[in-house]
Amino acid sequence: MVGVGPGIGLAVARRFVGEGMSAGLIARSERSVKAAVEEFRGSEVLGVVADSTDEAGLRSALDRVVEAYGVPDVVVYNAAVIQADGLGDLSAQQQLDAWAVNVVGAITTASHVVPAMAERGSGSFLVTGGMPQPKPDYLSLSLGKAGLRTLVTLLDQQYGAGGVHVACVTIGGGVAPGSGWDPDDIANHYWRLHTQSPADWIHEIVI
Repeated sequence: MVGVGPGIGLAVARRFVGEGMSAGLIARSERSVKAAVEEFRGSEVLGVVADSTDEAGLRSALDRVVEAYGVPDVVVYNAAVIQADGLGDLSAQQQLDAWAVNVVGAITTASHVVPAMAERGSGSFLVTGGMPQPKPDYLSLSLGKAGLRTLVTLLDQQYGAGGVHVACVTIGGGVAPGSGWDPDDIANHYWRLHTQSPADWIHEIVI
């Protein structure tokens, strides 16, 4: 799990660990990693601090997880920069910084784990999407999530035949417990995607 902070990341980790799976829990915040490891005390989890925009650091973190547990059965990319911004609100560098988290980190993660999944012949690579309809007051996020959905399509084209299920959970509103986007309810969709048989694979769930 890349992006195991409070909300969706922790809820998804809880869902999978609750099924008896081991888990590598990666986040850029040491506080988030420590909180996740503490929650799963007694379970087989490894917490690693890494920033999704630091390619070397992220690859090293993924290597640590693979060394501990082997090639993952499922990898979830959940990192994102969620902010309101319109045309001209951000500098070019700020746009690039947002894109680095929203899309490039997912590319780095996929390139590091998906080929090994395909070589094995099985695995799931799942991403947290959003902005099912682009909004001009969420320009960087709209562009980032569109890029992420395209990445899912490209990865499926390249690795789907090799047994890797690539899919996106696209979330259409603010995540909060007890709302229509309750993180624990959302987590069930990730589990549903991971456990689908190849004949039933879908590549996007919009909620």
